Amino acid sequence: MKKILLIEDNTDIRENIAELLELEGYKVTAVANGREGLQLAKEQLPDIVLSDVIMPELTGHDVYRELKKDELTRFIPFVFITSSVEKKEVEAAINNGADGYIQKPFEEKELFDAIKRCIKINCDSSSAF
Repeated sequence: MKKILLIEDNTDIRENIAELLELEGYKVTAVANGREGLQLAKEQLPDIVLSDVIMPELTGHDVYRELKKDELTRFIPFVFITSSVEKKEVEAAINNGADGYIQKPFEEKELFDAIKRCIKINCDSSSAF
Protein backbone atom coordinates (compact mmCIF):
# COMPACT_ATOMS: atom_id res chain seq x y z
CA MET A 1 0.00 0.00 0.00
CA LYS A 2 1.49 3.33 -1.06
CA LYS A 3 1.88 6.00 1.61
CA ILE A 4 0.87 9.56 0.81
CA LEU A 5 1.60 12.60 2.94
CA LEU A 6 -1.02 15.31 2.38
CA ILE A 7 -0.18 18.82 3.58
CA GLU A 8 -3.20 21.13 3.37
CA ASP A 9 -4.28 23.88 5.78
CA ASN A 10 -7.96 23.95 4.77
CA THR A 11 -9.72 21.35 6.92
CA ASP A 12 -12.54 20.58 4.47
CA ILE A 13 -10.20 20.20 1.50
CA ARG A 14 -7.73 18.12 3.53
CA GLU A 15 -10.46 15.76 4.75
CA ASN A 16 -12.03 15.41 1.29
CA ILE A 17 -8.72 14.64 -0.44
CA ALA A 18 -7.70 12.21 2.31
CA GLU A 19 -11.02 10.37 2.01
CA LEU A 20 -10.71 10.13 -1.79
CA LEU A 21 -7.19 8.73 -1.49
CA GLU A 22 -8.14 6.23 1.22
CA LEU A 23 -11.07 4.98 -0.88
CA GLU A 24 -8.54 4.32 -3.67
CA GLY A 25 -6.46 2.21 -1.29
CA TYR A 26 -3.71 4.64 -0.30
CA LYS A 27 -2.47 5.03 3.28
CA VAL A 28 -2.80 8.76 3.99
CA THR A 29 -1.25 10.94 6.65
CA ALA A 30 -2.81 14.40 6.54
CA VAL A 31 -1.46 17.49 8.31
CA ALA A 32 -2.45 21.15 8.44
CA ASN A 33 0.83 23.02 8.03
CA GLY A 34 4.17 22.90 6.29
CA ARG A 35 6.31 22.55 9.41
CA GLU A 36 4.45 19.45 10.58
CA GLY A 37 4.47 18.10 7.03
CA LEU A 38 8.23 18.51 6.73
CA GLN A 39 8.81 16.73 10.03
CA LEU A 40 6.52 13.82 9.12
CA ALA A 41 8.04 13.48 5.65
CA LYS A 42 11.46 13.01 7.24
CA GLU A 43 10.13 10.55 9.82
CA GLN A 44 7.76 8.49 7.67
CA LEU A 45 9.39 8.71 4.22
CA PRO A 46 6.11 8.62 2.26
CA ASP A 47 5.93 7.42 -1.32
CA ILE A 48 4.47 10.79 -2.43
CA VAL A 49 3.94 14.23 -0.91
CA LEU A 50 0.91 16.28 -1.96
CA SER A 51 1.16 19.84 -0.69
CA ASP A 52 -0.75 23.07 -0.78
CA VAL A 53 1.42 26.10 -1.53
CA ILE A 54 0.19 28.87 0.77
CA MET A 55 0.11 27.61 4.35
CA PRO A 56 1.03 28.70 7.85
CA GLU A 57 4.47 28.01 9.31
CA LEU A 58 6.15 26.87 6.05
CA THR A 59 4.86 27.24 2.51
CA GLY A 60 4.69 24.31 0.13
CA HIS A 61 7.75 25.72 -1.64
CA ASP A 62 9.65 25.82 1.66
CA VAL A 63 8.76 22.19 2.37
CA TYR A 64 9.75 21.17 -1.15
CA ARG A 65 13.15 22.90 -0.92
CA GLU A 66 13.92 21.37 2.48
CA LEU A 67 12.98 17.87 1.32
CA LYS A 68 15.17 18.19 -1.77
CA LYS A 69 18.17 19.17 0.39
CA ASP A 70 17.94 16.01 2.49
CA GLU A 71 19.57 12.85 1.10
CA LEU A 72 16.79 10.64 2.54
CA THR A 73 13.85 12.66 1.19
CA ARG A 74 15.11 14.23 -2.01
CA PHE A 75 13.74 11.46 -4.24
CA ILE A 76 10.20 11.53 -2.80
CA PRO A 77 7.84 12.67 -5.58
CA PHE A 78 6.26 16.03 -4.75
CA VAL A 79 3.01 17.39 -6.20
CA PHE A 80 1.74 20.88 -5.47
CA ILE A 81 -2.01 21.32 -5.04
CA THR A 82 -3.08 24.95 -5.00
CA SER A 83 -5.76 27.43 -5.91
CA SER A 84 -3.23 29.77 -7.48
CA VAL A 85 -3.85 30.39 -11.16
CA GLU A 86 -0.67 32.39 -11.66
CA LYS A 87 1.21 31.00 -14.65
CA LYS A 88 4.53 32.02 -13.08
CA GLU A 89 3.64 29.94 -9.99
CA VAL A 90 3.13 26.83 -12.09
CA GLU A 91 6.30 27.46 -14.08
CA ALA A 92 8.36 28.05 -10.93
CA ALA A 93 7.19 24.78 -9.38
CA ILE A 94 7.88 22.73 -12.49
CA ASN A 95 11.20 24.47 -13.23
CA ASN A 96 12.34 23.73 -9.68
CA GLY A 97 11.71 20.03 -10.26
CA ALA A 98 8.26 19.38 -8.80
CA ASP A 99 6.68 16.20 -10.12
CA GLY A 100 3.29 17.79 -10.61
CA TYR A 101 1.09 20.80 -10.10
CA ILE A 102 -2.67 20.51 -9.67
CA GLN A 103 -4.90 23.56 -9.56
CA LYS A 104 -7.96 23.62 -7.29
CA PRO A 105 -10.69 22.85 -7.93
CA PHE A 106 -9.65 19.67 -9.68
CA GLU A 107 -11.27 16.49 -10.92
CA GLU A 108 -10.58 13.25 -9.04
CA LYS A 109 -9.06 11.78 -12.20
CA GLU A 110 -6.53 14.59 -12.37
CA LEU A 111 -5.39 13.84 -8.81
CA PHE A 112 -5.18 10.08 -9.37
CA ASP A 113 -3.38 10.50 -12.69
CA ALA A 114 -0.73 12.70 -11.04
CA ILE A 115 -0.23 10.14 -8.29
CA LYS A 116 0.01 7.24 -10.73
CA ARG A 117 2.60 9.15 -12.80
CA CYS A 118 4.67 9.73 -9.66
CA ILE A 119 4.46 6.10 -8.63
CA LYS A 120 5.49 4.95 -12.11
CA ILE A 121 8.39 7.42 -12.30
CA ASN A 122 9.55 6.50 -8.80
CA CYS A 123 9.34 2.76 -9.53
CA ASP A 124 11.13 3.15 -12.87
CA SER A 125 13.95 5.21 -11.36
CA SER A 126 14.41 2.95 -8.33
CA SER A 127 14.66 -0.13 -10.51
CA ALA A 128 17.55 1.49 -12.37
CA PHE A 129 19.83 1.25 -9.31
